[in-house]
Amino acid sequence: MEDKKQIKKQEPVKTPTMFEMLRGFTSELSTYIKNGSPNVSEDNYTNRLKVCQSCENLDKRLMRCRLCGCLIQHKAKWKTTTCPDKPSRWAKEDIEIKK
Repeated sequence: MEDKKQIKKQEPVKTPTMFEMLRGFTSELSTYIKNGSPNVSEDNYTNRLKVCQSCENLDKRLMRCRLCGCLIQHKAKWKTTTCPDKPSRWAKEDIEIKK
């Protein structure tokens, strides 16, 4: 009997439900506001968008991350947010985040 290796297909990422997106956005917005609404530098923002453009988890039609559901042009600006991929694809700017 011959051993056959089973190749596991990578399952497509399931986009979060509207409720999950709203809950995530509300949490991110709360943290952003509590910290004084800090934005990343223009260079870091541009780099974050470039990283997202090359990511397989970006729905380019909607410009929405399939992992968290966020619109990347907004989420990428906020210094208090991170890329939801593990490990994060974004460079961090130093900030002490109040949760």
